[in-house]
Amino acid sequence: MEHVKKREEISKEFTWALEDLYQDQAAWSEDLEKIRKLAQELYSCKGTLVEGAENLKKALNFYSELNQRFEKAYVYANQLLHQDMANGESQKCSGQVQVLMNQVNEVSAFLEPEILKIPDEKLTEYLADEPFSEYRRFLEEILRTKEHSLSEEKEELLARVSELGRAPSNIYGMFNNADITFQPVKDENGNEQPLTQERYVHYLENKNREIRKEAFTNLYSAYKGFANTIAAVFDANVRQVAFFAKERKYSSSLEAALDGGNIPISVYTNLIRTVEEHQQPMQRYLELRKRLLGVEQLHMYDVYVPMIEKTEKKYSFEEAKHMVLNALSVLGSEYTGLLEKGFHERWIDIYENEGKRSGAYSWGAYGTHPYVLLNYQGNLNHVFTLAHEMGHALHSWYSDHAQNYLNAGYRIFVAEVASTCNEALLIHDLMEKTEDKKEKAYLINYFLEQFRTTLYRQTMFAHFEQEMHQKVEQGETLTADVLCDAYYALNQKYYGEAMVSDDLIRYEWARIPHFYTPFYVYQYATGFSAAIAISSKILAKEEGIVEKYKAFLSGGCSMDPIDLLKLCGVDMEKKEPVEEALKVFEQYLTELEKLV
Repeated sequence: MEHVKKREEISKEFTWALEDLYQDQAAWSEDLEKIRKLAQELYSCKGTLVEGAENLKKALNFYSELNQRFEKAYVYANQLLHQDMANGESQKCSGQVQVLMNQVNEVSAFLEPEILKIPDEKLTEYLADEPFSEYRRFLEEILRTKEHSLSEEKEELLARVSELGRAPSNIYGMFNNADITFQPVKDENGNEQPLTQERYVHYLENKNREIRKEAFTNLYSAYKGFANTIAAVFDANVRQVAFFAKERKYSSSLEAALDGGNIPISVYTNLIRTVEEHQQPMQRYLELRKRLLGVEQLHMYDVYVPMIEKTEKKYSFEEAKHMVLNALSVLGSEYTGLLEKGFHERWIDIYENEGKRSGAYSWGAYGTHPYVLLNYQGNLNHVFTLAHEMGHALHSWYSDHAQNYLNAGYRIFVAEVASTCNEALLIHDLMEKTEDKKEKAYLINYFLEQFRTTLYRQTMFAHFEQEMHQKVEQGETLTADVLCDAYYALNQKYYGEAMVSDDLIRYEWARIPHFYTPFYVYQYATGFSAAIAISSKILAKEEGIVEKYKAFLSGGCSMDPIDLLKLCGVDMEKKEPVEEALKVFEQYLTELEKLV
């Protein structure tokens, strides 16, 4: 296995074009000064909004321009940091924009309270006027959440306190990406190989069970050594979320988190209940996995290795791009043309390097193209990651080009739909093109793993989150023992008797960064369900579905996310999309059982 390269050893063609945001850090620093001036211009509008439409429009213009410019500066600084989390200069830049974010929030804090002081009949009159058309949705959302808005003084206080609220996430991010290290893993020849966050799953896919077991043991033993510290950070994060929810008069942190997208709590609870009611197919799947692997007991380190024996195949990044382009051709030439644009114009930071942020994501700033961070290792999973993240990227592209700044940012609830739809289309294309039964069985195995890791596992994470936040709201403290015991119990519940829940799996909660964005992960499961529904319609060539799908992609936050999905004929207020996805899981499982 190659050594992990330093950032400066990576060829420019394989890195993202941050210069499309700012030519250099000097230009970025200049923009920070402009942002500070804009912030003061916005603040000068304080106390004038009730005086007439012109003053309100002026303040909204400043607010939109300020946030758009700040977003660009914030994205640049943090993507610079994510290239190498250990780079001191990048850490300094990221710290600067974190402080600036607090200042921007402070000067903006008066806006909503003052808007809410405008008499309802007058505000309704403004909403009907053409000059306010670009701000109509923004103002309507403020009115919708009126009962959770606070006095001007309290809004300013919460804006200042928000910097402290971000501390647990920042601390955990530094620990998990830059500080924690793991004991190496011995390969088949007895040579020690580095164990990193990115290479962990690679080891779990190894056919050698001892390598899988050692990687599992070494990774979670490292987290076990810091369990009390991480638990304190986890507890602090849950408490800061509860604090802000309570101050804004929400009954729970869950209600506060879902209210941003106007998502009914029943969507969350229905997901957990529906998956809990469909555990039997997962037990069938695990029993099949145990039989095909030829093991007496199935352990947690046995769930990622392919069940179907196959020569391990590597895909160059060029091959990965062609595979994704071919599979997504069903979405039309406009869509694939945008994909090629992203591939050729360095939207993507492709390979792993020392200190680089783990995982993968798509991000960007309004007015520039989206960006994608990868840590590409060349396996099939990473080909799917490319399709997934480019789904996010093109979702952003369509929304940004169809909506003004304040209406462009799509809600988290629909954030995983486009990405997962791409994955579903890719797996279907690959299965259609193979005539080899063994190859098809391997691909079905891969697809079933997406159901296990996304629909089942992310729902388990959501269940864990709900329980932990409820404990804090009931006055309990989340110690390492409390977190470990609760997580272990849920792991046993979701994997059942077909799986040995190894003791070290009780520390898995400690390595999940998404828990620091509370109540995010359930949307992987709901998004997966919606994506299966939409991709099925696309593959069935339902009349008008591609255009309806593009309308969904272009919606941004101009509509509630529940209503955006209804454009494609998917209603997430009902349990049918989740049940239908679970039926697809059973169908593919039955097909695999026949093939093997």
